[in-house]
Amino acid sequence: MFEFISMQDFCHHLFDRPALAEKAATILHAILEARSPRLSDLSHKMTGSPVASYKAIQRFIADCDPTTALRRLFRAEAPFVLGDPTEIARPQAANTAYVGWLKDGKTRGFSLLLLATPFRGRAIPFSFVSYSSRTIGDEDTSRNLEHARAFREVKSLLGEKPLVLDREFSYQYLLEALVAEDIRFVIRLRLGHHPVRLADDEGRNVGLVLEPGQRKLYQGLYYRGEVPVNIAGEWTKGLSEPLWVMTNLAPEQGLRIYQARMKIEESFRDLKSLLCLDKLMNKNQVYMERMVALVLIAYSIGLLVGEALRDQLYSQEDRPPRRRRRGQASPPKRSTMTKWKLYSGLFVLLKQKIQLSRRVLRQIVRSVLAAFVTLVFPSVRTQV
Repeated sequence: MFEFISMQDFCHHLFDRPALAEKAATILHAILEARSPRLSDLSHKMTGSPVASYKAIQRFIADCDPTTALRRLFRAEAPFVLGDPTEIARPQAANTAYVGWLKDGKTRGFSLLLLATPFRGRAIPFSFVSYSSRTIGDEDTSRNLEHARAFREVKSLLGEKPLVLDREFSYQYLLEALVAEDIRFVIRLRLGHHPVRLADDEGRNVGLVLEPGQRKLYQGLYYRGEVPVNIAGEWTKGLSEPLWVMTNLAPEQGLRIYQARMKIEESFRDLKSLLCLDKLMNKNQVYMERMVALVLIAYSIGLLVGEALRDQLYSQEDRPPRRRRRGQASPPKRSTMTKWKLYSGLFVLLKQKIQLSRRVLRQIVRSVLAAFVTLVFPSVRTQV
C-alpha cells in the first residue's frame, strides 16, 4: 500500500522549501513503514546505507522545525478543539535532561499535552507542549503554567472555538488564565470526595446533586467564589455517575459540546500502540519535540488514508440486510460491532492486508490528497 502514497505530494503543502519537503517525506514514509519514531528503526527503512540515513535524519531535525508544519493541520471547520495530556515513560533515561518523574513518583518520563481537532472518532493533532517534573523545576515554572502556555500559543487559531478539556484541567489557575485570554472553554468538573466550592452572586454555596435521568443548568456561578462559570449536569440512565461540566458558554451548549466530544485518548492509543510514540529516544528535548511533530504528521496522513480505505473496505457492512423472501434461508446474524466501527483508519492502513485494485488505491490516495490540501489551505469566505 505504501508504494501508492506519495509523501512528497503531501509534504509539499506543509513545508515551504522543496528540499525540506523531500527530506521530510522520506522520514514520514519511514515512520509509517517502521511504525516507530526511533532513528535506528527509521534508518533501516530508508534507501541507502542505514548509517547515512541515520545522519540524514539527525541533520534534518537539527535544521528544520516540523512543529510549524504540524500547526498547518489545524482544521478550521472543526466545531471545537480537544486537549489532553499523556505520559511517556522513559524508565532507563536517568541522565536525559528533560526526563523527570511521572505521577506515580516511581517511573521516569515526561508529559505531552496534545491539542487536536475531532475527526471521525479520532483526532488530528496540530500542536503540543512537553514538560516534566525536571523541566518544571529547572525552568522555574509549573504544570499549570505549561498548560496555560499551550493554550495561549494557539489562541489565534482558536477564534470562537471552545477548548474541550477533561477533569485534569479542572483547577482555578487555568480557569483564570482562560478567562483572562478570552478563550472559550468546556471543562468536565472534578468532584470527588472534596467537591469544589461553587457560589452564586450573593456568595451562597450551590451544591451539585442529581438523580439518574435528571439534568440541571446553572448560570452565573463562581468557581471557588472567584471565577465566573456556568454549570451543566446530566445523569444519563445506565451510567454510574452524572456528568458535570463548567463553561463560559451557555450551560446547555457546553453540555452538548462535551457530549459530542471525540475521545482523544483513542488517538493516543493509536500513537502508542501503532506508531510506538512512547519509544522516543532523543537525548535533546528540542530534537525530541521535532520528532514528536514528525510522528504526529505521519499519524495524521496515515489516518486520512486509512479512513478512506476503511470506508472502501467495510462500509458495505453497515447497510441494512435485504428483506428475506418466503422460503429463503435466514441470513447469518451480523455482529452489532461491524469491522467499520471496530478498526481505526490507521489500524487498517498499517495492520491489515489491503486487497484492492491498483486503480482503486490510486483513486483513494488522490481523493485523500485533495482533502488534505483543503485541510492545510481552507477556503476563506469573502464578502463582495
